[in-house]
Amino acid sequence: MTWASALYAGTVTHRRLRPRRHAFSYRIFWLLIDLDELPMLDRSLRFFSWRRFNLFSFDQRDHGSGAADLRAHLLDRLAEAGIEGAIGSIRLLCCPRVLGYVFNPISVFLFHRPDGGIAATLYEVNNTFGDRHSYLVPGGCDAEGLLRHQYGKRLHVSPFMGMDMSYRFALLPPGQKVVLHIDASDSEGKLLHAAFTGSRRDLTDASILAAALRYPLVTLKITAAIHWEAARLFVKRVPFHRRPPPPAALSVGESRSRVAEADHAGA
Repeated sequence: MTWASALYAGTVTHRRLRPRRHAFSYRIFWLLIDLDELPMLDRSLRFFSWRRFNLFSFDQRDHGSGAADLRAHLLDRLAEAGIEGAIGSIRLLCCPRVLGYVFNPISVFLFHRPDGGIAATLYEVNNTFGDRHSYLVPGGCDAEGLLRHQYGKRLHVSPFMGMDMSYRFALLPPGQKVVLHIDASDSEGKLLHAAFTGSRRDLTDASILAAALRYPLVTLKITAAIHWEAARLFVKRVPFHRRPPPPAALSVGESRSRVAEADHAGA
């Protein structure tokens, strides 16, 4: 059986421009998980489990508020943000638990209308201090088929980046490929560019085993890489920023197209 859920194998890259140039790339994978398919995936796959230990597994308490009913929690967030209209499938791009361990620097929720279009996007960001913040943006794809969003930085992620910054996202929604670009800018302009590009694999026991062999212990590798790259930045004497208090759990923003329209109307 072919699921909406899938595995996307690819590469994550980071390129820092100032005050010292710094770049890296790592091979990783993401899963696209349709929340409604979780019971069927749990029954049908040998090496993937829902709320149980396995080679790959998914526990809804790893996201959102930690509530057991993740879909209900997410729909509550939409209602609090005043985003109206029927929601069909909710799909999540993230790393699963691998042998019980997971850390997701960023996860992306896509809220689909019953006709398949995208009604809203939620970016969930975690830092290694245990803080989590979500950025919720209403609206669908632009004329180029991309989700483009921007908002001010709210969560301290890296001690080598300040808080007076903004993010710009460009997301090609999952199809045969998924592409996510993130530009982080401060008062002097663009500071960092990050990207993930992945190609779709059907979610099967064979693709899970292949990913486990090609990307061994990928979630542990992500955590180790964060600390390794931080050590390299420290050696390069990139300025250090102390961690501020964490923000409220959710920010609601606007798509770049809506922001541009508002700017034009006020001009």
